[in-house]
Amino acid sequence: MARYLISGGAGFIGVNAAHHFAQRGHAVTVLDNFSRRGTEENAKWLVAQHPAIRVVRADLRTDQKALDAEAAQCDVLLHLAAQVAVTTSVTDPRTDFEINALGAFNVLEAARRASRPPIVLYSSTNKVYGGMEDVVVVEDGNRYRYRDFPLGIGEDRLLDFHSPYGCSKGAADQYVRDYVRIYGLRTVVFRQSCIYGPHQFGIEDQGWVAWFTLRALLGKPVTIYGDGKQVRDVLDVDDLIAAFDAAIERIDRSSGQVYNIGGGPAHTLSLLDLIALLNKVDGTRLEHSFGEWRPGDQRVYVSDIRRAQRDLGWSPKTSPERGVARMRAWMGANLETIVRVYSG
Repeated sequence: MARYLISGGAGFIGVNAAHHFAQRGHAVTVLDNFSRRGTEENAKWLVAQHPAIRVVRADLRTDQKALDAEAAQCDVLLHLAAQVAVTTSVTDPRTDFEINALGAFNVLEAARRASRPPIVLYSSTNKVYGGMEDVVVVEDGNRYRYRDFPLGIGEDRLLDFHSPYGCSKGAADQYVRDYVRIYGLRTVVFRQSCIYGPHQFGIEDQGWVAWFTLRALLGKPVTIYGDGKQVRDVLDVDDLIAAFDAAIERIDRSSGQVYNIGGGPAHTLSLLDLIALLNKVDGTRLEHSFGEWRPGDQRVYVSDIRRAQRDLGWSPKTSPERGVARMRAWMGANLETIVRVYSG
């Protein structure tokens, strides 16, 4: 049995990870400041499923003493706590910096000071690659695609921190890498693409797969910013957690590494693709309108996941069709709670 500490553990990815590790018999502590929509409900569900899970209410920006105490008692520290919306970072860059950059730094320092430093897994983002304006994108029916990168974007892509969010997450990304070289910590960076699944309370600015799915379920329209042909590789949260497991099991190889983690070329959706998929699942029509392109919105982002496949023996297993259907089923079963969360 290992001891897991999950910062942001009441969030979407965190609650799924905590549930998974607890099911496998590990001791799990969830640390969260409960500032995000849906975290209170996620934590209640988690504790109902696993009464032995510890829940610590703390803020990574200010509660260093609590963080130090928890980091000193864990074998694996999964750092998921973050401010996750680009738009929010633009309107409030200081808070974005404090949560993402300072919060990650505090996590690393807590791990470094532990008598037995834990493995640290960090949830980074593909936004560290910026707008990639030099990459040629072509139109192909109802979607865009890379002209010259059929297998997606690899980890050797030059970093280009665009937006306050990109800067804060990118700074943390590089700190996590450097603590391996300078202090000998065992850390792994996951530059994640579009993750979706149960317990996700998506909004228009972040978590678009969940947002579109919920709107379809409620019979309400969505706004598409741009032409809807934008493409992302999408990854079911269970497949992401499988990557976490693989990195921990192979830490001698994964430590100090960066992995682009997403659905890869085989699991991609455009916005129009998702609408068509939801219409098929629901047997209804998701009404949608079009707005202006958002500044910096990439027409395509697809992860080259071959390094993770090679080093970790990992590949996505869940098709978008199956994954979206699973998320929709969870939403349908918990619709009353979801509506209460969004209206609160």
